[in-house]
Amino acid sequence: MSGLQTETLDLPGWTHFYSGKVRDLYVPAGTSFAETDRVLVVASDRISAFDYVLTSEIPDKGKVLTQLSLWWFDQLSEIPNHVISTDVPEAVAGRAMVCKKLDMFPIECIARGYLTGSGLAEYKVSQTVCALPLPAGMVDGSKLDPAIFTPSAKAEVGEHDENITFEETAARIGGQQAADLRDATLALYTRAEEIARGRGIILADTKIEFGIDPSNGQITLGDEVLTPDSSRFWDAKTYAPGQAQPSFDKQYVRDWLTSAESGWDKNSGEEPPALPAEVIERTRERYIEAYERLTGLTFSA
Repeated sequence: MSGLQTETLDLPGWTHFYSGKVRDLYVPAGTSFAETDRVLVVASDRISAFDYVLTSEIPDKGKVLTQLSLWWFDQLSEIPNHVISTDVPEAVAGRAMVCKKLDMFPIECIARGYLTGSGLAEYKVSQTVCALPLPAGMVDGSKLDPAIFTPSAKAEVGEHDENITFEETAARIGGQQAADLRDATLALYTRAEEIARGRGIILADTKIEFGIDPSNGQITLGDEVLTPDSSRFWDAKTYAPGQAQPSFDKQYVRDWLTSAESGWDKNSGEEPPALPAEVIERTRERYIEAYERLTGLTFSA
């Protein structure tokens, strides 16, 4: 497990409340989390891999995640989201949002449109993904039509999320809410996949978080959405089923950590080593490329 090290900021009007793997939460000064109805969500440049928060950071990563999330919230405006304002302290401009405080579901909502990653590993053993049966003969990168909902149970920082079935999800949060989350997740994925494909990007899968807005009882989209941290993006031009696809995310970091060059064994229980400058820069480039290709905008740090 990782010992999370964070540097909290002195932000006028806000008090630090909580730090996750990547994001830091602040509440209005003079209030507690229980009292407030809004939070300041700051995306840091931290990066995690194999359930460790690395000592190395990726410059501008937090800004990419925030700006890309805001762009997607605009594209998916038919789905309620938690953003109130981007009027934030200057020290975190571009990497922070003022958001509604939601009652978050303890579920990671995952939509898979292609077979890869942990889903592929399960499929090779049982021809299922999260206990959902799939056709025979599928390979790495095979398209899933229709896309499937494969939830996981949220874990504490440093622990691994646990894949669970839809039935287990229903047992945890209720059948109607489980069905509502599944339907919202698949609707969002279908719309986002269409948008991304129009820009030459394949959205292979994505992880989404929802909560209840206490003011109106609506299921509301929270956290980040459709970023390289929460999604697999592939280049449509080079997509070829039957092999691992180059992706616009932190796969470059994972690949280096598991290479002989790093000298690190992910099963050793030891903290991962610092990343070389080249790996940091190449990862930054991939994040920015994903932002620019999806939005059509030039990233400005």
